[in-house]
This record gives sequence, structure tokens and C-alpha cells, in this order.
Amino acid sequence: MFSTDIIYEVVTFAVGDTKSGTKMGKLQLKDPANGEALNCILWEEALNRMDSKLFRCGNQLRIVSGSFNEKYNNCLVSSLELIKEAKIGLDEDERNQAFTELSEFIEKIKDEKLKSFVQDIYTKHKDLIMIMPAAKLMHHNYVGGLMVHILECLKYAEVNMQAFFQRVNHDEVFAACLLHDIGKIFEYKVNTESGLIDYDENFRKEWVSHSQYGFTICMSAGFKRVAKMIAAHHARTDWGAIVDLNEKDLEPFVYLIHHIDDLSAKFGKTNVNML
Repeated sequence: MFSTDIIYEVVTFAVGDTKSGTKMGKLQLKDPANGEALNCILWEEALNRMDSKLFRCGNQLRIVSGSFNEKYNNCLVSSLELIKEAKIGLDEDERNQAFTELSEFIEKIKDEKLKSFVQDIYTKHKDLIMIMPAAKLMHHNYVGGLMVHILECLKYAEVNMQAFFQRVNHDEVFAACLLHDIGKIFEYKVNTESGLIDYDENFRKEWVSHSQYGFTICMSAGFKRVAKMIAAHHARTDWGAIVDLNEKDLEPFVYLIHHIDDLSAKFGKTNVNML
């Protein structure tokens, strides 16, 4: 039964167009008590009455008025109350610290040509790297989340290379960690005031995915092994990989970034409140 006592947590929010040309909000909430999802629709009239900051990932909300379906897993919402506002992401000091740590990993690359290639990208796009999320929904979806995700990948890689992977090229693995998701700085857009994340439609007009972007820039620069690790980091072509890890006779290094990336995505916290 519907109860205004339930405090929901915002999972994701997006605004689209209806067939009639009006705006429609799609809001996914979850009940923290049991993890059950609630999918909500907000028509344009309701959206116009509400501040967009209300829909920040991690916000705690109460449904003041709405119409539920019979199973109480869908709701047409007309009024919401903000109970607790979520942090939008890393603050300025935390972002500066994260970027400094990334720069320190770049310095660990001994191959000067490869180091210069990565440094140039990070210097040129520093402002975007420092604010971008790593995803819209699945993991590290907050301001600065991309840096946290990349740092986790680098730290997982460093520990495992010391323990198990002495034969792999450490420079190439560090570079692949640093660049495997670099296309996300163009694939996403984030409102640093509200914390809301969406896809950048202009990116989709030129590129298939962020994986294709990272693969392409590394191939163009002659770093083919780095490019191949990036190409395989989503593991399967139907998950967006360029190289499918189910292919036969792949060189062992090709698997590394996928497993490192997957660890961070699985164990990394979804929103910044959980750090």
C-alpha cells in the first residue's frame, strides 16, 4: 500500500520528449529498507513546479502525492518532498587531490613517448577529467567519479602486477588504466550545480562509444597493445567491447584491463554518499 512515510533514495533521473512534444521525467527510486525499485513518471506540469536539484542521485525523497499501479512498482508523481540532500560529488580539494594522484601514476610510466602521450591528454582535458562521472547509473556516478574509478583501477593494477604479472609491460597497463574510459569526458555531461548526469548527444553523432574513442586515439598514436587492452575492457561485443574476450588465442595481457575495470565497477560505490 502507498504510504507517505516511506523515504526513497534517487537512483537515476532523465527528461525526455513525449509524442505530443511535451517533456516527461523518468525517475527511478529505491526503498533503502528493502532495495525494491520504484519507477516514476512526472509530466511536464509537475516538472515545472520542481527544482532540478531535487532529482540528484542519492537524494532522499518522500512522495507527497502520486498515483500507483496495482503492484506499487510504478507511480505517476505529482508532488515530492526533499528529506535529505545528497552530496553532488567530490569537493574541490578532493578533486585536486585525486588529479594529483593520477598525475603521480602518469609519472610512473618510464617510456617517455607513452608518458608524454598520456600527460598531454590529461593536461589538455584536465577541467573535464576533474568533474566527470564514470557512469550515469552503474558505478561512480557523481562529480569526480571518473577520477575515483581510474585511481581504483591503477591501484588494483599496481598491486596485482607486483604480485602476479611481472611479465606484463607495466607502462602499457598504467596507460590503459588511465585511458580506458577517457572518452567518457565527452560521452557524458554533468551539471556541477545539481549533480545530474546525462549523455552528450553530440558525442554519439561521431563515436560509437567511449571504448572506441580510447582505442582510436591509442592506435593513431602507435600504442597498439594499449589500444587492444582498451578495446577488450568491456569483455563482450554485445556489452560494447571491440575485442570479444571469448575469441580464441588472445594474448594474456588483453584480459587485464577488463578484470581490473570490473573490480572497480563492482565494488566502487554508486554515489558519493557511500565513500
